Amino acid sequence: MLRIGQIEYANCTPLFFVLKECFPCSGYEFIPGVPSELNGLMVSGQIDVCPCSSIEYALHASKYRILPQLSISSDGPVASVLLFSRRPVEELHDHTILLSSESATSVNLLKILMAQRYGHSSCRYIVTSHTTPDALTNESPALLLIGDAALRASLKEYDGYVYDLGELWRDWTGLPFVFALWLCRHEVAETDVLKAVARQLIQAKEQVPSYVTEIVEKVGEADWMGRERVLAYWRNNISYQLDERNIAGLKLFYEKCCQIGLITNLPELAFTEP
Repeated sequence: MLRIGQIEYANCTPLFFVLKECFPCSGYEFIPGVPSELNGLMVSGQIDVCPCSSIEYALHASKYRILPQLSISSDGPVASVLLFSRRPVEELHDHTILLSSESATSVNLLKILMAQRYGHSSCRYIVTSHTTPDALTNESPALLLIGDAALRASLKEYDGYVYDLGELWRDWTGLPFVFALWLCRHEVAETDVLKAVARQLIQAKEQVPSYVTEIVEKVGEADWMGRERVLAYWRNNISYQLDERNIAGLKLFYEKCCQIGLITNLPELAFTEP
């Protein structure tokens, strides 16, 4: 049975809903978790395929193949990767930034933006369990939140500064940002069941736009986000595409990771057969 990691964030809800609603999934076991947890399960061989943090591929490229035409991306504001700060981002030099414990790629994107866009190479970073900007102090004036925690925090009034990392990246580079790639372990890359789920995921991705008004009535996100806000998030912020522009943005991200020592080598992008 193919073990599929399922990110438990609103950004993945439409794709998994359509996959389970429209395709036979009796041969799949879905294992839920947040990105950092699922990255660990993939590298240890406890799951076979998953929408993994894109930095995970760069760190362990020899273990994985990339499923084509699939990602979790944004071409501008992503709405669910947010830096909350008591100071303008230009004034965070030498300060401590708190990081979500659920994140991987977004943490490295933030480090790149701080070091290369804003020249803040001496920022300190500490992983925290805090999920609201109430934790911020003069010593630790900024907090990176991702996923549903970021969406929930953005619903509340905040008198500081809020920066969308997808928007900062696109404004800086002109390219989309790929937060996650669909990866599979080498051991399953050539199996019929992997090829079947890859085809089904691509078909599900293409069907998502016609399903979102049905999905929003059947899942829980509207209970805390509101129906129209959920729909706007799925339609305007989250993309499941992996086209030439997305790949260009991904390669640029890896180049910048190399430049500041987050990875040691540029990974070659190895895809499964389409």
